Amino acid sequence: MRSFDRIKSGIPDLDKSLDNIRLGDNVVWHVSELDEFRLFVKPFINQALKDHRNLIYIRFAYHEPFVDITPEEQEILNQRDPNSDELYTMIQRENGLKIYQVDPSTQFEAFTVAVHNIITKEGRFSFYVFDSLSELQVAWSADLMMGNFFRVTCPYLFKLDTVAYFPLHRGSHSFETIAKIRDTTQLLIDIYSEDDEIYIHPLKIWNRYSQSMFLGHKYNKEDQSIEVLTDGVGVSRFYQVLNKSSAYHNEQTTDNWDRFFTLAHLQYRNGEDITDKCDRMCKMMISKDSHMFQLVKENFEPSDYFEIYNRLIGSGMIGGKACGMLLARKIIKNKLPEEYKRLEPHDSFYIGSDMFYTYIVANHLWDLRIKQRTKEGYYVEAKKLKKELQNGIFPEEIRENFKRILDYFGQTPIIVRSSSFLEDGFGNAFAGKYESVFCVNRGTFEERLQDFENAVKTVYASTMDISALEYRNRNHLEDIDEQMALLVQRVSGSYYEDYYFPTVAGVGYSYSPYSPLPDMDKKAGMLRLVMGLGTKAVDRTQNDYPRIINLDKPKVVTMTSMADRHRYSQHSLDVLDLKEISVKEHPVSEGLEVLPRYAKNEVVEHDTEIEERYKEQGHPREVVFVSCQGMVNNKVFTNMMQNILKTLEENYNFPVDIEFTVNIGQQHSFVVNLVQCRPLSISKSNENIEIPKIKDNILFHIKDASMGRSRRENIDVIVTVDPHKYYEFPYNKKSNIARIIGKINDYYKHENINLMLIVPGRIGTSSPELGIPVTFADISDFFAILEVSYSEVGYVPELSFGSHLFQDLVEADIFYGALFEDETRLVYDTHLLDQFPNQLKDIDSTLGDEIYEMVDVVEIKDGKMEFYYDMKKDEAISYYGK
Repeated sequence: MRSFDRIKSGIPDLDKSLDNIRLGDNVVWHVSELDEFRLFVKPFINQALKDHRNLIYIRFAYHEPFVDITPEEQEILNQRDPNSDELYTMIQRENGLKIYQVDPSTQFEAFTVAVHNIITKEGRFSFYVFDSLSELQVAWSADLMMGNFFRVTCPYLFKLDTVAYFPLHRGSHSFETIAKIRDTTQLLIDIYSEDDEIYIHPLKIWNRYSQSMFLGHKYNKEDQSIEVLTDGVGVSRFYQVLNKSSAYHNEQTTDNWDRFFTLAHLQYRNGEDITDKCDRMCKMMISKDSHMFQLVKENFEPSDYFEIYNRLIGSGMIGGKACGMLLARKIIKNKLPEEYKRLEPHDSFYIGSDMFYTYIVANHLWDLRIKQRTKEGYYVEAKKLKKELQNGIFPEEIRENFKRILDYFGQTPIIVRSSSFLEDGFGNAFAGKYESVFCVNRGTFEERLQDFENAVKTVYASTMDISALEYRNRNHLEDIDEQMALLVQRVSGSYYEDYYFPTVAGVGYSYSPYSPLPDMDKKAGMLRLVMGLGTKAVDRTQNDYPRIINLDKPKVVTMTSMADRHRYSQHSLDVLDLKEISVKEHPVSEGLEVLPRYAKNEVVEHDTEIEERYKEQGHPREVVFVSCQGMVNNKVFTNMMQNILKTLEENYNFPVDIEFTVNIGQQHSFVVNLVQCRPLSISKSNENIEIPKIKDNILFHIKDASMGRSRRENIDVIVTVDPHKYYEFPYNKKSNIARIIGKINDYYKHENINLMLIVPGRIGTSSPELGIPVTFADISDFFAILEVSYSEVGYVPELSFGSHLFQDLVEADIFYGALFEDETRLVYDTHLLDQFPNQLKDIDSTLGDEIYEMVDVVEIKDGKMEFYYDMKKDEAISYYGK
């Protein structure tokens, strides 16, 4: 067989009228009812079997099948193994017909990949019959994704020289969707019927032409004859039937998605009970997760769903981040009306999850996406796909919707935030895995539109970041449909000359996994506050330390000396620079210069010790540092945040974390903008661990400086980095150490052993002079990580729960400990490891001697290195025993 060879349809007159169906053709039959399609598909099936074709029926709909399926066969088709990688079942009959059943409720990507895999498996020259494409619209709630399925499946079938029949219901789809199908398929044929009269009207027949091909045809189902309508009477009757067809006149300018919401809103305005439609709207737009669905149902009113719909671009889900933000605000409004009055109103837009795949399809990236979904291509193809996602082009209809967003916000700064299917859900926070991009929103309209489009592309491309892929892989989510929706928010803040930023921003937790001071209530919650944009509250960046507030005793500080409080404070802030049109980091002194006095008083604290010295020298001056002390002293604020956190936790029935901004007014007034809320992963343990009383061969023994669940483990490999040698290592090469740790992590990844990492300073910082700038992917397979203080060169650990890295450690069940140079460090003896050889050369023999002297990889083979951690007492010990 060859490409474009003629085949038999089972109806000789049809072959004559169409100049034959050819290998490679996709044939879409546009029908008013499926019985019309059956007239043409049954002869096709019979002919294919007679000709010994490899015939496949793809079954996915609820309508009656196009081939008779016995109860016994259906029982087999229904027995898909939920643990199987294949999302379909198959039976094969003696006559050669294969029936595949695929579940469209698995959503677009999983379903489409499953069909792609079937087509790949069956190979070239196969013949296909598909259930009604219109049923996919029902399963996915929108024409858009059904059209995307066809636009990626049809070319693949064409490439393999197959022949495929697809039915499509007339009157159920938008003109735009029909146009896209017409552009993609090789044959599009309209069927009209009235009583026993059947009419065929070819609309598109690719790569062939005759004088009568596109005229109306009358089909006689008794003898399967076809008559070309050339006489006036026959043509008149054809158009009479066509015009009497209600389906012809019901073609839509909007698709099923918009029609559903329009009808639901009309019923709501007429006072009808739309409870069932609200449930459907929740599953269509907000969340399919049973827990979140129930919370939304309990707290949302019908008007809330329509408000979301009115600000939704495209169709599909708004994603986890948007869902969490909206739900939290609604719970506060319902349960804490007085606190709600201090919240800024939100006016966000949502770019629906369907837009993500539409962008992929429009830029012809689906084949690359399929390759990336395989085990072999999961990481390799991701690099290519990331680049292509960053450089794609948006279809004009999507760009028009982007313009609508920019028209609304004008020149107010905005932020484009990821809001994927799985993000901010129970057990999978994806904290910091996907990008959020600030748009300063300055310049001409075209420049602002270009910046906005680039921001959207950046978030889309971040789905292929190594950290996101590693996170999904570690949490067994690599095969789960993870569409990317977007949350577009107005950046909360004020204009200060050439800067724009909120006075204060931060994160809050209803439960703190560690107590900065003894006798503090972990369940009281905690805050991390910074001046300026909230990026410094969630990232371990440079020489900055957020203000930690335990809401049990907000005014209590961990450092008693003023010098330490000044040193370990915030020294720079992130702002939107209106001149540079970008996010910029500036010294806090520059930010304080532009703040009005009433706002400055809320964020600074006086260094009274240095001020006293200046005064004694006869040069009195003001010396301040950023500690958000005014907010700490504001009981209205701290009580409000504690009430919000506790109320959200009670309603979620789970600890939560939130992100927020605070804009400060005169006379200690303020307004809070709640921008994010999600379930908080915390370490839990019912295991009772008794710390052994050991005096000799102790590697470390610490108290009140750890985080994680109680555990007892044997350590197989310990990786250490010498603080002094790391300090002396050239600055521009320090990031190489992060890559070496990543290589060690990968080397032992599949060995089923316990690895411990001990490093100087703050791991995961963006500043190599403060610690090793690893990403989570570099340390994902270590079971324990300890940071070592080394004051001689300025390395200081930071128990920075609330940062994205620490959230990763908690979710991955990785123990964290800090080896401070204070009373919390009872013992630390690295000489205990000197008896073991360094295995780093076995892992990588190409490194320099200075690396082998700095990074030590110890495998514990003779004897055992034991590790104990008691979560209740916050005490950890590790020792070596024969």
